[in-house]
Formats: sequence, structure tokens, C-alpha cells
Amino acid sequence: MAFVEPVTLALRGVQLVPLGPEHEAGLRAAAADGELWNLRVTSVPAPDETRAYIDTALRMRADGNRFAFAVLDELSGRVLGSTSYHDILPAVKRVEIGYTWYAKSVQRSHVNTTCKLLMLTHAFETLGCHVVGWRTDNFNFASQAAIERLGAKKDGVIRGQALRRDGTIRDTVMYSMRSGEWPEARAQLRYLLDKPRQPT
Repeated sequence: MAFVEPVTLALRGVQLVPLGPEHEAGLRAAAADGELWNLRVTSVPAPDETRAYIDTALRMRADGNRFAFAVLDELSGRVLGSTSYHDILPAVKRVEIGYTWYAKSVQRSHVNTTCKLLMLTHAFETLGCHVVGWRTDNFNFASQAAIERLGAKKDGVIRGQALRRDGTIRDTVMYSMRSGEWPEARAQLRYLLDKPRQPT
């Protein structure tokens, strides 16, 4: 039995479903909303890389080290982006949340906060995780700010840890949240979702 079993998670009009080949066209459209593959500090697939992106995610799922979701608008079924559990370590009950990206039109909306509330709730309260981690590019300041807003703590920086799509070598900023910190973080995420949003 896999540590992360197939599951559908939903809240406030956002749905996370296991990523599959049927999401290829939707993922391609979501990535085109903002031409996200041109961003240097993310790993969003270009249009002709979308099927390979899904195939890689499914291989990693079969190997037990990543479980990818398609992020959907629950009402319309439109694909809004993707996110994953990865670096899954059942022996120590740890997962990381990453490979996360959203169509430009839903960035700075309730979507990311909702996805994180769903995934953290599932990780801590269903999977029984002791720790949930995140990692991001040292130049991805928006991602770092978003992770810190969740209540995650900065663990440190791994220098020269990974290749970017342009061939440069990145430093990786590591964050984590322990199970004892989850109740306070959950309350904060719920507060952020209930708080009226300013128009952007």
C-alpha cells in the first residue's frame, strides 16, 4: 500500500484530483495563461512538454516518491494548475509540497491558500505526518513569501542544489512545518480564507 493513496480533496470551489493524461489539454491551457514556462524560477511545462510532464509525474507516483494533483475549478472543471506531494518518506512520516503552479488569472486569489489548507489537513490529519516540507528557488521571492505566510519555518539554504531550466545552478531554500505547529497554522489559513480580499 502506498503512503499517499489516490484521493480527491475539495473546499470552497477548488478541487484536487489525481493528475492523469485526461488533464493534458487543461494543463496546457493553464500554463498558457501567463506563458508560465518562461519563468526562470519555476518548472511549468511548455506546451509541447505537457504530456511528458504528466508521464514523469505518473512514473514518480508509481515509484512512491511523488503524488501529483490537478487543481480544478470544482464548478466548471477547468484546470487551474497543478501541485504535488513529493519526496515522500513513509518511514519518518514526512512529505513535501511542491511542483506547484497556477494559471496567472488565479494567482493572488483564494486558490493557493485553499490548496495548502486541503493538502496540509490531509498530510497531518489523514496521513499522520510528523513534518511537511517545502523547497523553492533562492530567487523565487514570491514563493518564499507564500510559504512563510503558511506558518512554515525556514530551515536553511542548500547551495548549488539543483539545475534551473536555463542550465544555471540554483540554491534551494528549505522550509518545514511540524505537526505540533499545525493547529495554529490551520487557524491562520482559515482566517486568511475568511478575510475579505482586496481587488488586485
